[in-house]
Amino acid sequence: MSHTVFPGITPGRVHRWGGATLLVARRDAPGRRPSWSRLPLFTPAERLVLHGLPPWRQAEWGAGRLIAKTVVSWLTGLPVTDVEILPRDDGSPRVSVPGLHVSLSHTTHHVAAAIASGAVGVDLCETTAAPAVRRAAAHVMAPEERQLSGETPELLTAAWALKEAAVKAERQGLFSEAPRRIRILTLAPPTLSGDRRALVGSAGTATLALVLGDGQGG
Repeated sequence: MSHTVFPGITPGRVHRWGGATLLVARRDAPGRRPSWSRLPLFTPAERLVLHGLPPWRQAEWGAGRLIAKTVVSWLTGLPVTDVEILPRDDGSPRVSVPGLHVSLSHTTHHVAAAIASGAVGVDLCETTAAPAVRRAAAHVMAPEERQLSGETPELLTAAWALKEAAVKAERQGLFSEAPRRIRILTLAPPTLSGDRRALVGSAGTATLALVLGDGQGG
């Protein structure tokens, strides 16, 4: 396979897929004051975490939590300010609304949030990151998976995003044992080992992967 075109995922529009709700947004331009920083959108506990981060990390942390809170508000009818998303001990995000799970991802240009009733992982990878992905793939992908990803930026970033989204759904990291246990079987359509469902799409200049675990959406 030398080339593929993944379905488009429009930034700024709420998408539903397989039991998950997904929102992708474009990031504020570097150097510009983030739009969320002018509004009291975060709880005191969230602000405590936010203000403890370096400035560059504050921007991506704030953007990710804001769109996740927006999706939860859209789903539940709660005001955004009543939705709280704090890190667990393992670093993964936990939403204050019972029965909902959240996953977040961000790049220089985009941010994404996925909400589901069970295990969920979302990841974005800019297609310009393909050379870095090619260098790093040997550390997290089996030879068969690297063959699937080929040499095109779309396929390389799709494989990386799919692997990372699957690992996030298990609340693991790329350097745990999870990447070697979870295998990419095909990219178009995306299929994974085990009882997992996957979506890969094109979101602006990024490739996006969404993974559901626990047999969701069957």
